[in-house]
Amino acid sequence: MLAHCQCGALQASVSDDAQPTPVLCHCDDCQRRSGSPFGVIAYFAKEAVTVSAEAREYRRGSYSGTALTNGFCPHCGSTVYVLLEKAPALIGVPVGAFAEPSFPAPVRAVWEQHRHSWVSLPDGTPTFARGSDGK
Repeated sequence: MLAHCQCGALQASVSDDAQPTPVLCHCDDCQRRSGSPFGVIAYFAKEAVTVSAEAREYRRGSYSGTALTNGFCPHCGSTVYVLLEKAPALIGVPVGAFAEPSFPAPVRAVWEQHRHSWVSLPDGTPTFARGSDGK
């Protein structure tokens, strides 16, 4: 699988046998990063993803108290990867960067307390008012 930014300069290549764990997040920071009412990031084992080309990184705190780093294209500004301080063995790739309609649905939705009232999730999606660890 290949994900890339809007201009195509920054890419994330994911091994064919890698299993994604897509997570939908309603937090304010994901809303601002994505420009939509939520963000959806697919997490993979770090060794399954190869990022190519120059990236800029923006590191910020999170509601859970740990840092999150967005890797984005210095030309078009699109986020192509996410690193979590609390999960250093994983790398996240925004699902929209794959532009693949058949990508698996999120396995959970977090920070529901920030969900827009008009946003609906697929039936059966586990939801958490805060982060998935309840913190």
